[in-house]
Amino acid sequence: MKISLVSSLPLLAAAGTVLAQSPDTFTPAGRMITPRMGHSATLLLDGRVLIAGGRTYLPLGLDSPGPLASAEIYDPQTKTFSPTGDMAILHGGVSVLLPSGKVLFVGSDAGQRLAAEVYDTRTGTFSVAASIDVDDNTRMCGATLLSSGKLLISMCRWWPPQDATPYLYDPASAAFAPTAKYVTADNLDEGIGPVTVLLADGKVLTIWESSKAEVYNPDTGTYFRTGDLIPSRSDGGYSATLLPDGTVLVAGGDDNPTNQTYEPAVGKFSVTGSMNETRAGNSATLLSDETVFVTGGWDYRVVPTNGAELYHPDSGTFTVAGSMITSRMGHSATLLPDGTVLIAGGLSVFNPPTAALDSAEIYHPAQTRPGPVLLSSSDGQAAVLHASTHQIVSQAMPAAAGEALEIYMTGLIDGSVISTSGLRGRAGGGSVVLRRGARISRVEPDQCACARWHHAWTRRSRARGLPRSSEQ
Repeated sequence: MKISLVSSLPLLAAAGTVLAQSPDTFTPAGRMITPRMGHSATLLLDGRVLIAGGRTYLPLGLDSPGPLASAEIYDPQTKTFSPTGDMAILHGGVSVLLPSGKVLFVGSDAGQRLAAEVYDTRTGTFSVAASIDVDDNTRMCGATLLSSGKLLISMCRWWPPQDATPYLYDPASAAFAPTAKYVTADNLDEGIGPVTVLLADGKVLTIWESSKAEVYNPDTGTYFRTGDLIPSRSDGGYSATLLPDGTVLVAGGDDNPTNQTYEPAVGKFSVTGSMNETRAGNSATLLSDETVFVTGGWDYRVVPTNGAELYHPDSGTFTVAGSMITSRMGHSATLLPDGTVLIAGGLSVFNPPTAALDSAEIYHPAQTRPGPVLLSSSDGQAAVLHASTHQIVSQAMPAAAGEALEIYMTGLIDGSVISTSGLRGRAGGGSVVLRRGARISRVEPDQCACARWHHAWTRRSRARGLPRSSEQ
C-alpha cells in the first residue's frame, strides 16, 4: 500500500526558516478585554490563544479583589482579543490542551476544593468535570501533563509544614486519585510549591524553593531524590525549561542565583552561563531554533523589568534580545505557530495594590522557524499510521489503546524535543497531539520524520527519518 503525502494541514505554517523583518524586536499586539496577571495562556489547535483567570490587581490583604473567572481569545491573524465564556467554578489554575482540542483546567475553587473543568472551543463554554475535597490547609500549587495523558498535581500546605499528598487527574475518567507522597516533605511549608518539568523519558523533575530536587516516576507512582541545585540556596522565582537535548535549564531566581542545567542521566545540576540582567519571576519559552527566550520578571530591586535574553544551549551563554515595550512580571509568554511569541498582561509596577496590564506585544526572533506540521495523505486523512501495517488510522481502522502508531511531519530538528504546543493534526475524526519529550533521532534533507508513540500516550520512543511515501 502506497501512502502519498501531498499537502500540509492548515493548522500550522509550512516548515522552513523565515528571516524576521526586524530581529529581536517587539511590536504591539492589541489590548486584552480585561487587565490580568498570573493568568493561563493556552495555544489552541487553530493557532489562537485562550487566556483565562488571573487577577486584576496584585493581591494585598483580605480586601484585595478576588481572582478572575473571565476568559478571552487572542487571534494572531487579526491581532485582536475577543470575549469567550467564563470559567464555571475555577478562577484560573493550570491549563492543558487535550487531544480533542478542548482545554483542561485544574485548580482550587472558591471552597478550596480541588476541581477540574473543560473549555470547549466549539461552543466557547466551560463545564465542570470533577471536584474533590482536600485538607483545609492544602492547596494546588502546580500541575504537569504526563505521557499517559494524566495530570500530576503538585500540592502544598501552609504553615506548619506537614506532608501534602500529590494527586493524579485522569481526563478519560474525570477522576482525581492520590499518588505517592513527596520525599522532601520539609519543603512543604508556607504554601510554596515546586517548579516541575516533564522530562524526555516521561518522568517529572520537581525542584523546591530550598534547592532540593526529586523526580516522579509515573511507572511506579513514586518520588525519588536527585541532585540539588548548586550552590545550595533558598530562594525561588526561577524558571525551568526542557531543552532539545533532554537537559533542563534553570534560569533566574532571587538572591543573585546561578543559572544551571540538570542532566537526567546522571541526576546532577551543573553551572551554565550568567544572564546579562539578574532577574526572578521571569518567563522562559523554548523557541523553534532551540534557543530559550527569557523575558520580564523583577530585578534585584524587586522592580519589574522589560529586558529580554536568549539562552544558547550549544554555548551555554545568554545574549541580549532587545527590550519589551512594557516592563512586566506575572505575564504570559506563548510561542505562536509562526515562531513569534505572544506576551500578555502582568504588572509593570510592584507596589501593592497595583493594577494589572491589559496590553500585549509580540516578540520577533532573528529567525522564525515555524513548528513541525503534519502532512496530509491523498484521501484527506492526516498521515497517522498503524506502525505494523503503515495503513492510515481512520474510523474504519481505528487505533487501539496501547498500539504503536506512526506520524509523519516536516520541520523537525535533528535531536529535538517537540514542545508542548507543537505538532497537531486530525486523524480519523479525532485530534492527535504529540507532546514534549518525543525525540527525533535523525531527519535527512527532503524527508519527513516518522515519530513512533503509543496510542493514549502509553509510551514514546525515538523517531527515524522516512521518505515522503511508503511502500507496503
